[in-house]
Amino acid sequence: MIAGLVLAMANFIVVLDLTIANVSVPHIAGGLAVSVSSGTWVITSYAVAEAICVPLTGWLAGRFGTLRTFVFSLLGFGIFSVLCGLSESLGMLVAFRLGQGFCGGPLMPLTQTIMLRIFPRELHPKAMAMWAMTVVIAPILGPILGGWISDDWSWEWIFFINVPIIALILFGVVTLLRGVETPTQKTPIDGIGLALLVTWVGALQLMLDKGREEDWFASSFIVGCAVVAAIFFALFLIWELTEEHPIVDLKVFRHPGFTAATLSLILAFGTYFSSIVVIPQWLQTSLGYTATHAGYVMAFSGVLAVVMSPLVPALMKRFDPRLLVFTGIAWLGVCALLRSVWWSTDATFWTLAMPQLLQGAGVALFMVPLTTISLGAVEPRETASAAGMANFGRTLGGAIATAVVTTYWSNQARTDTAQMAGELNGAPELLARMQERGFGVEQSRAVIEQVVTQQGLAVGTTHLFMVAAVVLVFAAMAIWLAPRPPKGVGPAAAH
Repeated sequence: MIAGLVLAMANFIVVLDLTIANVSVPHIAGGLAVSVSSGTWVITSYAVAEAICVPLTGWLAGRFGTLRTFVFSLLGFGIFSVLCGLSESLGMLVAFRLGQGFCGGPLMPLTQTIMLRIFPRELHPKAMAMWAMTVVIAPILGPILGGWISDDWSWEWIFFINVPIIALILFGVVTLLRGVETPTQKTPIDGIGLALLVTWVGALQLMLDKGREEDWFASSFIVGCAVVAAIFFALFLIWELTEEHPIVDLKVFRHPGFTAATLSLILAFGTYFSSIVVIPQWLQTSLGYTATHAGYVMAFSGVLAVVMSPLVPALMKRFDPRLLVFTGIAWLGVCALLRSVWWSTDATFWTLAMPQLLQGAGVALFMVPLTTISLGAVEPRETASAAGMANFGRTLGGAIATAVVTTYWSNQARTDTAQMAGELNGAPELLARMQERGFGVEQSRAVIEQVVTQQGLAVGTTHLFMVAAVVLVFAAMAIWLAPRPPKGVGPAAAH
């Protein structure tokens, strides 16, 4: 259990770094004397490197050994964290964030693989419950911790804070996990497959990260990225499916259980993760919340998730895991629907926090069984590859969903604002009353415009969550495409 906690903490620190820098971009940009838009490369570079490296985990573990790859990745992550904090220019910081992403990518699937190796089969659900909570809680704590460190300390400490935690994890791994190394096999390096992977993932991630800023397909840069991503993705599929020693083992998708679970994970986690991006923005731009108080609203998502997590393994012994996944994702859909009904510009703190609190139960119900179904559907030798592909799908699903959702949210808010402005009755009388109270004509118009824009953004937010509820229903239904895993059998044994 202690070793499992150490591994879960390794995953936690990697997932935390996905979001901790988001709220610190203005501070980083100011400290390095660059624009905020240029500062976003700090986020983009890490996401691109991690997305490229995650699916390579299976090959790395097979070539160098699971534990050895894990230790070197963790050590590299710590070294690059220090270098990020010591950076004196944007170019240095972006380069070191790339290194941090390359080292951090394999850690997520490798923590799963090692946990399944050290825990007895009957305890696999508990191990996956421990692992899943790091994926849920880290994105919530990231913005809170990043904002607090940047405001009260300095942006460099969002990277330096990793170092003592990584040192403790390394000590725990070296002390507790001796003798769990997996056998290695010196397979040839699939250089062409690696080049194709780097090209299409890098182009896609750039398109998603810069699309909204560049007005999407009105920009030749975005069109070029889309074309490159599409062509090289097709070439990548053809090459990897026909290569004798592929860099990414796509054959794991031949298992219906793994494919269905991964599809459900991409849809559900993508929708969940994009809400983590949208809600704090709306609270701060429309309702006047500070970054800290917006973080408090978001933090409620982790309460029931932590409470429910220990109960899920017992439920998995009594009920079909697919039913738990369906119930958990459908419950997230209900919570999204509650937001669309309850939330407005007059919403109180608890009205905003209640759906966040309730959805925690759904997250625990779907994440733990879904991971068990996914990894339980493949053969033991494929566990590292399957974990890498599932985490790659989750990462890519989050990136695509965030890009799509933020664009839809912005467009929907403008549409609703324009519709409200067109249907605004009594504007001349309202202007006259405001002028009687001492407001000038332009001041009165500005105040009315501000109110209409604020209300339009609120309505656009509720419309967004209506759509999210529909997507979550499809994600919940997708799990029924998976065959039922044998009762009481965990990953690596359910094949």
